[in-house]
Amino acid sequence: MRTGLIARKLGMTRLFKDDGTHVPVTVLHLDALQVVDVRTKERDGYTAVQLGTTMAKVKNVTKAQRGHFVRVKVEPRQKLVEFRVADDAVLEPGAVITAAHFVAGQKVDVTGTSQGKGFAGAMKRWNFAGLEASHGVSISHRSHGSTGNRQDPGKTFKNKKMAGHMGQDRITTMNLVIARVDVEKNLIMVRGAIPGAKGGYVLVRDAVKRARHADAPYPAAVAG
Repeated sequence: MRTGLIARKLGMTRLFKDDGTHVPVTVLHLDALQVVDVRTKERDGYTAVQLGTTMAKVKNVTKAQRGHFVRVKVEPRQKLVEFRVADDAVLEPGAVITAAHFVAGQKVDVTGTSQGKGFAGAMKRWNFAGLEASHGVSISHRSHGSTGNRQDPGKTFKNKKMAGHMGQDRITTMNLVIARVDVEKNLIMVRGAIPGAKGGYVLVRDAVKRARHADAPYPAAVAG
């Protein structure tokens, strides 16, 4: 099991094939992605690598984090994420991971935070059909209707689909295909849409339901 990557979503575009057809892709950028620390079974009880991305000013880092970066001799990063790895896939602190970690045609799982929509009604949030447009329905055409029963059980059950806060959830989209990798610009282009807003961070991992691509470097694609 290899480490995943932290990437920043730049937006969507399209790639053209030789026959003129186009493929919609989401462009992800690896911004100074570096191994910050390592977790070991002897010390921590599990094996993982801690990655950091996007350079941060020292004044914007907490005192505890500052001491952490000094200890591992790595420049401060804005975002830190841990990835569980196999015992033979541990990387050295300070190693810089490049976009060559993934190859075109490989399937990956992408995790991000969906865009927040605020308070939404049942029709927008759950795709309800709404009430009739006529025949006695007055004012409440977009309402969700009845939410409970009569005297028995006489209550609305928990997790009932109703109006409420929509979005801002952690979502993982599985088995997306890597359309192209630009190692020079550190860009990864994933076919289709992925959760999250432009400028947001996403986590990209090898697909858990598919075998790792034969050309994917193991344990990782490290610069230098």
